Amino acid sequence: MATLLAISLGFAIALQVRQTSAEGLENLREGDLVRLLDSVNSDGNRLTTEIARLELERQRLSADTGSEEARAAARARLDALGILGGTVAATGPGIVLTITDPGSKYTAPLLLDALQELRDAGAEAVQINNVRVTASTWFADGPEKQISVDGQALDRPYVVTAIGESNTLASAMEIPGGVGDSARRVGAEMTVESRDHVDVTALRVVSTPRYARPTGQPSPSP
Repeated sequence: MATLLAISLGFAIALQVRQTSAEGLENLREGDLVRLLDSVNSDGNRLTTEIARLELERQRLSADTGSEEARAAARARLDALGILGGTVAATGPGIVLTITDPGSKYTAPLLLDALQELRDAGAEAVQINNVRVTASTWFADGPEKQISVDGQALDRPYVVTAIGESNTLASAMEIPGGVGDSARRVGAEMTVESRDHVDVTALRVVSTPRYARPTGQPSPSP
């Protein structure tokens, strides 16, 4: 991780320098140059701090006395991966977003846009009706004007439960010209309820990859 962060730092700085060179430093005002330098320095300091933290953690977990810490860290990592993969239930603060669609005009792309806004706002676990949303979730419009998520047709109203910082998530849903306005343009209505505690209980069954495998392992038999 420390090596990857160091590489990322170098790449980010090189990319910034290349972009700035393409634009031409001679065309930038002094204030722009100062902000550019501050941005590069800030990124460098942040990544350097993260590298140092990860290096200390690696040393601590590698020590003989760190076996219990290593197990605790592994358990925490497993829990985090379970939440991200949708294989375990999750609980925490968040919002409940309800979309009523009496005219059956709310479409899969609009629902996908709502999900993307939630992700951008920091949603860590999301459930739409009784379907757990993960990185591989896909949306489609069905023949009966129903939205399908991962192949499951959703009943109306569409209820989106999202865990994250509730005020941030709620604000993201009401950005002018965003999710709420898009729903109203097609005759749908959207309500957002912020809560101190919501539960994401829908689970996802993880399938075994057919082609992908960890590096160094033999290819699976056909």
